[in-house]
Amino acid sequence: MGEQPFKRVFLIVMDSVGIGEAPDAATFGDEGADTLGHIAEFMNGIKLPTLEKLGMANIKEVKGLESVDEPAAHYGKMKEASNGKDTMTGHWEIMGLRIDEPFRVFPEGFPTELLTALEQETGRGFLGNKVASGTEILDELAEEHVKTGKLIVYTSADSVLQIAAHEDIVPIDELYEICEKARKLTLQPEYMIGRVIARPFLGGPGKWERTPNRHDYALKPFGRTVMNELQDSGLDSIAIGKISDIYDGEGITDTYRTTSNEDGMDKLFESMNKDFTGLSFLNLVDFDALFGHRRDPEGYGRALEQFDVRLQGVLDQLKSGDLLMITADHGNDPVHRGTDHTREYVPLLAYDPTQSKTVNLGIRSTFADIGATIADNFSVNAPKYGTSFLPEMIQNKRS
Repeated sequence: MGEQPFKRVFLIVMDSVGIGEAPDAATFGDEGADTLGHIAEFMNGIKLPTLEKLGMANIKEVKGLESVDEPAAHYGKMKEASNGKDTMTGHWEIMGLRIDEPFRVFPEGFPTELLTALEQETGRGFLGNKVASGTEILDELAEEHVKTGKLIVYTSADSVLQIAAHEDIVPIDELYEICEKARKLTLQPEYMIGRVIARPFLGGPGKWERTPNRHDYALKPFGRTVMNELQDSGLDSIAIGKISDIYDGEGITDTYRTTSNEDGMDKLFESMNKDFTGLSFLNLVDFDALFGHRRDPEGYGRALEQFDVRLQGVLDQLKSGDLLMITADHGNDPVHRGTDHTREYVPLLAYDPTQSKTVNLGIRSTFADIGATIADNFSVNAPKYGTSFLPEMIQNKRS
């Protein structure tokens, strides 16, 4: 292994925080999408002092933020090379894969033959089978579920099959077993569903509440990722939040489950207190799940401001030999039509506490440049896709 500029790399994915329509946004029906920009406009100016000093407004104009003469981080933006705008496609590309055949979505619900097969496998009937928000469908169908024991099945604009059940009616272990059976059935090419998600809940009429016992059953990545290379080289590859689910455990050496963005940041700090060599990879899902899909720009903005406060603590705790990278996996513009993800550029910020001068990393042609940079740093096999920007960073690194 050659020179290793960074001993620890911390990668934060702000789930769905896009920064403006991608060049091919029209192909996806997303003309004019701008997640961060529209949130800032809705709030009449957003307050993100930590991201501001790192250079967020140097990437694009954001109401309430100012560009700075000397950003604390290297900065740029990335466009997605893969054919899609979902969580798995974005994350897989970040770690070096390119997905040309998009995962299937089911805007009219799932085929009858799939649900019939699942009913035969599980012995339980189903309710719903449509596109719905996770909270609205509980208001609509949870009472009937409690009375009948039938499972609530729904999907979204994502490639997901979600199964909701009250924990007192369908024990957690049974729900997980049901989802495992659904995962096996949906591996067939005609379905090509990215994730099956267990969505347990508790409560009663008017007070249904999803519990933290969600579990995702994802397809395995179609190829090796940079995390596989890290693991095989004896390096750490720590997954925080839903990262392990997104990659189906591939290339993961340690996992921290989380219940919220705040909990995710707490777990990130736990990993920062560890002496490890490799990657700590965090996904902050609340931006997408709680605010983007629910088209709540005010809640989204508040969540970003809360994250920004915690982010300053991360900067304060970084050591020499650490690198922090911040990005996103797609957009989810809360003022855009529908409830779908949006095809957008994503931000790229790379902060080294010992750097003397930062550079504009420009417009990257693929999210995989992040994976390529991590591979380059640790001298492991480079992914097929992506170009490392490590040389651009280390030429400005103090000795």
